[in-house]
Amino acid sequence: MFSSEAVRVFLAVVDHGSFSAAARALGRMPSAVSMAVGQLEAELDLQLFERQARSTVLTPAGLALLPQARLAASHLQRLGAQALALHEAPQPRLSLALAPELEGAGWSAPLAALAEAFPPLALDVRVLPQAEAMALLREGEVQLALVFERHALEAWEGFEEVGCELLVAVASRAWLAQVAGNAPLRSETLQETRQILVGSRAGEHNPRLIHSANRWEAGSHMAAMRLVEAGLGWAFLPRAMLPPSGQGELVELAFDNMSNQVSLWVDVVWHRERPLGTVAQRYLALLREGLRGQPPL
Repeated sequence: MFSSEAVRVFLAVVDHGSFSAAARALGRMPSAVSMAVGQLEAELDLQLFERQARSTVLTPAGLALLPQARLAASHLQRLGAQALALHEAPQPRLSLALAPELEGAGWSAPLAALAEAFPPLALDVRVLPQAEAMALLREGEVQLALVFERHALEAWEGFEEVGCELLVAVASRAWLAQVAGNAPLRSETLQETRQILVGSRAGEHNPRLIHSANRWEAGSHMAAMRLVEAGLGWAFLPRAMLPPSGQGELVELAFDNMSNQVSLWVDVVWHRERPLGTVAQRYLALLREGLRGQPPL
């Protein structure tokens, strides 16, 4: 009935809207696609498509089977990828993309043990805005990405939550004196003054971190910190990046009507359709072990 080939043909007709369009996508004759669908319908004793003049539309039975067919196609793709991986010798390589806010997190702690277990280990760590880090992961340029929680999960994402990062609202002493003086600071002040955001080329930002309509973008948190130190605006920065309280030009802002902190969950993400190799799996295990009993990232 639903063999891997039958699933492929069925979904091609659904996705391309007709037997002829599916045939072009599959590199076959339309008659071969029509015959394959007809044979599937005969074996199932169900009509899957309404044949119309210019298009092919799913019947209620076809609609009912469609979600399971897509799930089966996804499982078959992963099965094929896993089988291919079994033919390849494990490569002592780890490639990792980090959101800039997480440079100071605990991602580097497992690397000493990993290098000892795999002496010829090749390591590639890239620090990029989150959207770009996830794009590299999706395209297969890296094996893992350490990023903040996403607003919605893509079907291809496998992930494990590994902690949280605390971001705090900060400004320079000079900025605070000019904007607030001795008056209590309220959230409305943030909305009326310039905010420094760490941006990506796609212009994507976590909405929890946006408070002002007047925004400048910096390519990294270090650049954002320099702009804040110069008194050019305020920003949410990782607390781990800040100097000890009372030292330096930066100060944590304190508000009358809201907290000055935002906690974001941190995930390690991988592509579910690209099985992780031995090295990446070992890194994940070491990361889990290192986080037991430790404070959040």
